[in-house]
Amino acid sequence: MKSDVIEAVKYHAKSRPDAVALRGRDASLSYAALSTAVTALATSLQTAGVRTLALLADNGLAWALADLAALHSGVRLVPLPLFFSPQQMAHALRDAGVDAVLADQGVPLPPMLSALSLQKLSVAEYAPLSLLRMPSLAATRAATIAPATQKITYTSGTTGQPRGVCLSVAMLERQARALCIASGATREDLHLAALPLATLLENVGGLYAPLLAGAQACLLPLADIGLGGATQFDPRRLLHAVQTHRATTLILVPQMLHALVLAIEAGAAHPATLRFVAVGGAPLSPRLLERALRLGLPVFEGYGLSECGSVVALNTSGARAVGSVGRPLPGVSLEFAADGEIHVRGRGFLGYVGEPVRPESGTVATGDAGYIDSAGFLHLSGRKKDMFVTAFGRNVSPEWVERELCLMPAIAQAAVFGEARAFNAAVIVPRTGDAEVDAALAQVNATLPDYARVSRWIRADAAFAAGNDQLTPNGRLRRSAIESAYGARLVALYEETKTA
Repeated sequence: MKSDVIEAVKYHAKSRPDAVALRGRDASLSYAALSTAVTALATSLQTAGVRTLALLADNGLAWALADLAALHSGVRLVPLPLFFSPQQMAHALRDAGVDAVLADQGVPLPPMLSALSLQKLSVAEYAPLSLLRMPSLAATRAATIAPATQKITYTSGTTGQPRGVCLSVAMLERQARALCIASGATREDLHLAALPLATLLENVGGLYAPLLAGAQACLLPLADIGLGGATQFDPRRLLHAVQTHRATTLILVPQMLHALVLAIEAGAAHPATLRFVAVGGAPLSPRLLERALRLGLPVFEGYGLSECGSVVALNTSGARAVGSVGRPLPGVSLEFAADGEIHVRGRGFLGYVGEPVRPESGTVATGDAGYIDSAGFLHLSGRKKDMFVTAFGRNVSPEWVERELCLMPAIAQAAVFGEARAFNAAVIVPRTGDAEVDAALAQVNATLPDYARVSRWIRADAAFAAGNDQLTPNGRLRRSAIESAYGARLVALYEETKTA
């Protein structure tokens, strides 16, 4: 199927051949050079007979070239997040029937790949890639993957192994065009990728959308923009990159925005070139958004999920309602189940790998509860399955309480529990000592209704991260994994209270 993104690259290569399309750490590619490089790599993939290709690389020119070459050649692509564990990577490779892996030579290979023979596919000095053949895994899932699938994005979800979400070129590019419209993208923009390109949100919003608009995408190694692993983030490095490259747009998750706000409040330079900062992946505290807006940061909250191609709704410069996640994007319509669950039409995936193929025109049940206000803005109530009912019959959205807790300097992460209990308890990843956490809890509790307050807490043994299966790639807590790890200690809190 013809790709609008590839056609846009070819168009800009003819009309503005010298305009910069991609910037990396050590090199840049004009639209003309990008078109040539993508065509060359696509030809190499076709010559090698690759059908389903996994991509294992840091953010950079090589990642973008591989992605675009797969799009150009019709090869099915499976991006592998660097923060996946070796077990998760092995599952994705087998699950999707991958027959080859393109690996950035600077990225350590997981054990199952390290013994495979390598074939160099260097397109140029700025994009050294190695092709690893995996004939034993080829086509193991071909019968259960929709024929129109071009990309399989793996999301760790909330339980078990990552699930492969099957997506078509047409749906991904409809999404990218809608994001161009919503963000007001122009060829004068420079988007700085602050999330891993293996994350669908950055892939679509940070690579495809800028190329459709004829703009620039700046793709630096994750360490250069302050990301280390799944949870470590240095906001000053990101601010330095924004200022150095004069970025106009960013995509962030709430934890990154919180760190930026703290850094700027502490005296870091304000990023004056930014005009649109989209924040999504997890719920955003209205108090944090208000702090960001007071600092002059052009922050716009959105909402989406991988099964819908990333973004479903987004606040914009012309239509913003603080506390909402914006109006639905063009082409998206919303319905609501009797229990408030959000159902999405107009952005459907093709099913999960290994499960029955579903029609792309079907409705996606999101698992999130919410409502539309009279002005057409979508408001989230929380994950339907995460809502719990206390022993006193009160409904609590733990995400709401957790957002407020994590605004406190003493608290890095928090997971709140209380199903059928007389009070709520939390597992907390502190930044400071216990006394400071106690004080932070008291301060937050003073702003919450009594049924939502956290009465007791325990200290986490380690940060919630994708590496320990306690955090999804988009920053959502995997509650079942956290409860499994700390369940005995949580029960002990309640037992101590009974006997006190």
